[in-house]
Amino acid sequence: MTTDRLHDDVAALAAMTRDSAGPGERRSAAWVAGRLRDEGVDDVVTEPYRFSPTYAPAYALHGAAIAAGALAGGRGGRLLAAAALASYELDVSGRLPWTRRWLPAGDGVNVVGRLPSRGPLRARLVLVAHHDAARTGLIWHPALTRAGAARRVRTRAMEPTGWPVGVAGLAAVVGGRIGRRVGATLGALTVAAMADVQRSPTVPGASDNATGVAALLALAGRWVADRPDGLEVVLVSPGSEEPGMGGMRAFLARHGTRLRGGRTFVLGLDTLGAGTPIVAHAEGVLLPHRYDPDDLDVVDAGARRAGLEPPERWRIGAYTDPILARFAGLPTVSLLSVAGDGTYGSYHVREDVPARVDRASVDACVALAAATAEEVAARADTA
Repeated sequence: MTTDRLHDDVAALAAMTRDSAGPGERRSAAWVAGRLRDEGVDDVVTEPYRFSPTYAPAYALHGAAIAAGALAGGRGGRLLAAAALASYELDVSGRLPWTRRWLPAGDGVNVVGRLPSRGPLRARLVLVAHHDAARTGLIWHPALTRAGAARRVRTRAMEPTGWPVGVAGLAAVVGGRIGRRVGATLGALTVAAMADVQRSPTVPGASDNATGVAALLALAGRWVADRPDGLEVVLVSPGSEEPGMGGMRAFLARHGTRLRGGRTFVLGLDTLGAGTPIVAHAEGVLLPHRYDPDDLDVVDAGARRAGLEPPERWRIGAYTDPILARFAGLPTVSLLSVAGDGTYGSYHVREDVPARVDRASVDACVALAAATAEEVAARADTA
């Protein structure tokens, strides 16, 4: 069982307005850094970076380009729509968010703590939990997000949240009267939806992702006193996950070379308070990007070692920070949870408050994370 302090941390974070790459994110970063020091982590630093405060302008720009291509028609219009669709996929996956260079940016802060290995370094665990919270909007209304629950639960797969842009782009590329109409309509609706997100407030983010940060703090406190010999633990709480993994991108740009030099395993903690623990076997707002089955097996083996039930494997329809570590070639797993309807519960809405957090779900995810750390260390011993 987790301690009351963990759930007090969830409440404290949910009481803050943790706007991405803004004053709220900077305040929550200072709070996380202070809590890590309270838990006994001596090596704690904060690292500033610049990134978009919201994904809305970038996504709206791509929707507008697809709509323009559909309206223009002809070879030029189809090429514009195809280029916009390809650019959208590169942006939402975090591989090449090139439009962000010219869009408004804010000042964000990552928090990085380190527990050095006891004895010679044999393995490194990077624990990741973002501390910013999402903006809401009509696209996150439960009437939309909870549709199709039976199919999600049956297939263990969520709909890609960027499917309207995907359909718009493909329709515009195909062309014809119907294709152009569908492309122009969905492209325009994307622009309108993003305008709504842009002006909407930041949610409390109790489950997404105060639970992940609180779990990171609880595990840090545990590992200060007792962690496997030879295991270095890097505790990373990035900002700007919600607008497009900006903090994680900055962390990897600064530390990626060192992390690739050794037996490193990256474990993400995100939205732990929804219900059933899961790991993402694939994720993506548009196209699915897969995690290595061998990395997923590490979590399963750790669960069995600790007498726990291995987590379910899901295809999730959004992004999490660990996918950038996966793209960087690091062994990586993203640990989350889902509610009984195959959603994240009170996802990106104002009702994501501490009272709606499933405490048993958080407890189970913390136990799985601890078991995974033990497995990472044990595999280093036998390598």
